Amino acid sequence: MVLTYTLTSPELKRESAQLLREYQQSRSAAIRNQLVTLNLGLVRKEAHFWSNQCTESYEDLLQVGCMGLIRAIEKFDLSKGHAFSSFAIPYIRGEIQHYLRDKGVLVRMPRRWLALQQQAMTFSQEWRAQHNRQPTDAEIATELEISVTEWQEIKLAWTNRSPLSLDTPVQDEEGATSLGEMVPDQQYRSFQLAQEDQLRLQQALVELEQRTHEVLKFVFFYDLTQKEVAERLGISVVTVSRCVKKGLATLKRSMAGNDE
Repeated sequence: MVLTYTLTSPELKRESAQLLREYQQSRSAAIRNQLVTLNLGLVRKEAHFWSNQCTESYEDLLQVGCMGLIRAIEKFDLSKGHAFSSFAIPYIRGEIQHYLRDKGVLVRMPRRWLALQQQAMTFSQEWRAQHNRQPTDAEIATELEISVTEWQEIKLAWTNRSPLSLDTPVQDEEGATSLGEMVPDQQYRSFQLAQEDQLRLQQALVELEQRTHEVLKFVFFYDLTQKEVAERLGISVVTVSRCVKKGLATLKRSMAGNDE
């Protein structure tokens, strides 16, 4: 009988963790291949998504995605305390997007999704003003009259097509500002992230210390104010601000190092 694992399976997580421990000690190709097989569902999901956004075949993207999974296995550090799936997905996605870009494949976001994304942004702003919190995926999906699954696909597509720069609007405890304005050092004005760099940012984020990672994720990817992040994590606004500045400095060094 063949056992079928799902991403949420406790058995999958336990077996992956055990194999990752063994691989870090032995660097055995056989164990690495086991890890690839065990986590192939992560690659299938990304390959399926991107094959629907371009003319490349699912099989080709699956092979490319597996290369990203292998890179993630090589770089994963159990001591950081991150879930392997969260660590691996940016590597898988990045490998596929590098492949598509190098081949000159044009990846487009459907016009309907663009309209829904704009509608969701307007709704989120109004919701935050009224309820003093970010709407959930379910609440946004209800407003847009679509399924939660489709809304999550829209978010994923938007994240992977939108450049992230220091001009990105951000809400802090004093009101609207931008990512650049939150960083006092003018050298960060050159920290402009195109689509390729955004993938590297996602990869670098998962390598940060857990608290700093959580703060940056909530501020820049969930669009929470620093006050909301402080309340959610049970820390002070000052601590949130320090984590933002520390995290951005670390990311800057990390991404600069990737260019060497």
